Amino acid sequence: MEWLTCIKAAIEYMEDHLKDIRSPEEVADHVHVSCLYLQRGFQVMTGCTLGEYIRNRRLYLAALDLKNTGRSVLDIALDWGYDTPAGFDKAFTRFHGATPKEVRGSGAIRTFLPMNIQITVSGGENMTFRIEKKDAIRVVGFRRTFNCEDSYTTIPKFWDEITEKYASRLMRGEAPSGETETFVALHRVGELGVCLDSREGSLFDYMIAGYDTGDTIPEGMSTAILDAGTWAIFDCTLKTLQETNTRIWKEWIPGNAAYDVPCACTVEWYSPESKPGPDMKCQIWIPVVPKA
Repeated sequence: MEWLTCIKAAIEYMEDHLKDIRSPEEVADHVHVSCLYLQRGFQVMTGCTLGEYIRNRRLYLAALDLKNTGRSVLDIALDWGYDTPAGFDKAFTRFHGATPKEVRGSGAIRTFLPMNIQITVSGGENMTFRIEKKDAIRVVGFRRTFNCEDSYTTIPKFWDEITEKYASRLMRGEAPSGETETFVALHRVGELGVCLDSREGSLFDYMIAGYDTGDTIPEGMSTAILDAGTWAIFDCTLKTLQETNTRIWKEWIPGNAAYDVPCACTVEWYSPESKPGPDMKCQIWIPVVPKA
């Protein structure tokens, strides 16, 4: 399915099943793509996650029920997927800035209408990238499970944590201290950020990684294999990495005529020869297969 068609189909499915949909994975199954792939692309293109879209639409329509009907708050809460009035009240107040009781009176509500994706793809074919075939890559590093709902904020914190624990001396140009720091230095852990589509639903694994040479790894680290395949590689800097990622999902993936993106994993590469900072040289690797 073409990418824009996939996003539109996902929105249509959510709108048709707002009251009974159980998880973002259900939406991904309907449009026959990886849940991680759909979540990442949807968030870049719309500014919210699948879970946020479902939740916000339900809370908006629940507010209309409060305004336009005499049904009890409990009935409306149950109708829109909340098991208890307390849970509904908390989510409703956070979204609308007013309690259900206040909204039923004269309180204002926050509008959240169905999204209508109308995107003009410009520049997708003109982005600077190259296609490279790579052998399988064995990686080693620190691995943690994240949720698509908040990964934009939690993954940077993960980097800060690992850098502070195991790389701050190295970044100051000092010799490593201890087994883990020495391993990090020898195996260039931190050169790669690897997003692995290895979990169900909205969960995925992310690794701050380097290159596995078969040495015994310290406690707290793990290994993975990036399968041999073809990659689209986009050059950028640390300052433009997020902008480049956004353009890949909003322009290049919808606009390119030659490749599909299976999205088993994506990779960020950080040049070991560049000093940390906004101008640090980086790359984003996207797995691709030629379109039939």
